[in-house]
Amino acid sequence: MAQKNIQTQTLQQTQTLSPQQVLLVRLLEMPVSELEQRVQNEMMENGALEESDTRNDNDDFYYGEDSGEADTKEEDTLAPAGLDTYSDTPFSPTAEFSQALGDYRSADDIPDYLLKGESGRRTPESIEYSDTASFYEQMKEQMGECDLTPHEQILMEYLIGSLENDGMLKKSLSILVDELEVYHNVETTEEELYGVLKKLQDFEPAGIGARNLQECLLLQIEHDELFHTPLKQREHLVIEKYYEEFTRKRWDKIQQRLKLTDEETEQLQRELKRLNPRPGSAMGEIVGHNYQQIIPDFIVETADDGTITLTLNQGDVPELRISDSFMNLMKQSDGPRSRLSRPEKEALQYTRQKIEKAQYFIEAIRQRRHTLTVTMEAIIALQRPFFEEGDELLLRPMILKDVAERAGLDISTVSRVSNSKYVQTNYGIYPLKWFFSDGYTTEDGEEIATRKIQNALQELVENEDRKNPLNDEMLTALLNEKGFPIARRTVAKYREQLGIPVARLRK
Repeated sequence: MAQKNIQTQTLQQTQTLSPQQVLLVRLLEMPVSELEQRVQNEMMENGALEESDTRNDNDDFYYGEDSGEADTKEEDTLAPAGLDTYSDTPFSPTAEFSQALGDYRSADDIPDYLLKGESGRRTPESIEYSDTASFYEQMKEQMGECDLTPHEQILMEYLIGSLENDGMLKKSLSILVDELEVYHNVETTEEELYGVLKKLQDFEPAGIGARNLQECLLLQIEHDELFHTPLKQREHLVIEKYYEEFTRKRWDKIQQRLKLTDEETEQLQRELKRLNPRPGSAMGEIVGHNYQQIIPDFIVETADDGTITLTLNQGDVPELRISDSFMNLMKQSDGPRSRLSRPEKEALQYTRQKIEKAQYFIEAIRQRRHTLTVTMEAIIALQRPFFEEGDELLLRPMILKDVAERAGLDISTVSRVSNSKYVQTNYGIYPLKWFFSDGYTTEDGEEIATRKIQNALQELVENEDRKNPLNDEMLTALLNEKGFPIARRTVAKYREQLGIPVARLRK
């Protein structure tokens, strides 16, 4: 059968994001620390955008009260007082402004420069700060207490720089010798490097510089001031002679070979569990990284009378406005374009573009404040018992859809707001994602948050008989008796999320 080319017409509806929407999406995802830098960069790139001389304090704070229950009525949320600042009313330009930008006001006539990205620049996922010495610096400080030759100091610094995040030395000495000679033109031998490594292993915390877990644990035992006691001697013997049995938790064999009583075996287990398999974590920071300083985007304060106050943290983000010089330039160019010279027309077009882009940015910042505020309002209303008492068990099952419906936003918008945002409360600082969790419904119709089930699971494991730990089937039965209707596979999933090993490894 011969093939024919047929031309057909179809009608398809597609949705494209406007430049304003694209910009708002990017700003919503930023925490306040990144927003500060983003605003500064925009002011440097766009001369039409400048900091306002005055700042309205109402833009920083939102106060609300709710004396009733948050889940009874839709109106039972934080009062709308102070929301004028975050109103989503579209921007209404003045007559002069509209005339100056008249060529660009239709949706089909948006300039191409507004559709372009940020010159390929990617915003980092997080910004890290540190006001303390790094792990590397803290280790170098201890070098001053050692009697090292200049050559040994070079070797010591290289060993410290070669430590992994957990404080262990994973590279072999032969590889380090080759690296020193090839990359740093430093000649040494494995014996000399080993001598410097032994001095490094005397640093605090104990276990630093170990080449494997067994050596790490032995170093911690040997550096203990009670190493001469019989208990520490037994610990050392277990790690040195019966390490394989120790890693497999074969305590029955260890007890038999050392001829220990049940009480001595339990005491030995407790002491060995106190050893740190990651000694580098005790220094606070890991090699090459800094502390991440968490800056809360929201501050929620609960008074003694139950009044909840929500504050949106603006950080160092200034109030923005259109530059007077740019607006005056537009007024001076007002008139028939035919009378303007070519350079004047190009200058007028450049000025229009900068003013248009600046206004888009100002409006996006204002929309961001409003969206963040109504989202946090909805979370407070849905989780009000927690904000009043601070008890984690009072958290209710809540998903993105619940917050989106209450705030009148799209689910994707709520997801972007919840990403990388933190809230400071009377009970600590929490990521917004922490308040979201699925739930189960009992036969009585009561909703139970998964976090409450996980707490019950954790409690069962902590109180179990160490000699006969509970397997997943037993845990499932006990949780069902407590009124948590979950299956065994769900128990296994929660157990893994909590970092609880299987029953055989909990002996």
